Amino acid sequence: QVQLVESGGDLVQAGGSLRLSCSASGRTFSSYTMGWFRQAPGNEREFVVAIRWSGGSPYYADSVKGRFTISRDNAKNTVYLQMNKLKPEDTAVYYCAAGRSWTAYALGYEASRPARYGHWGQGTQVTVSS
Repeated sequence: QVQLVESGGDLVQAGGSLRLSCSASGRTFSSYTMGWFRQAPGNEREFVVAIRWSGGSPYYADSVKGRFTISRDNAKNTVYLQMNKLKPEDTAVYYCAAGRSWTAYALGYEASRPARYGHWGQGTQVTVSS
């Protein structure tokens, strides 16, 4: 099974930037979809962005569009989340997730559902101070 490990979380001031990494080990299929989610204390897990290993357009949550960018390096089995213009409301534990792709169509709403992902990392803490 796929194992996922996040890194890069830190405490940063509002307006700053961070880059999170998700390293995948084990068997990875080209048909997998990779996603980033986050969860703040007292809140449900929130979708951030998703992308297929095979390429295509990523799908972003409106709350991060224009500030966050997902990328991947298939040779390194790693996906990244570049976070710019961070806000205090971005404070959360960020989780990397992997799921077997369910459609050949462009990613959309279904990619935002945690149930679509069968593999999860342990999370990395991002704290944005004001």
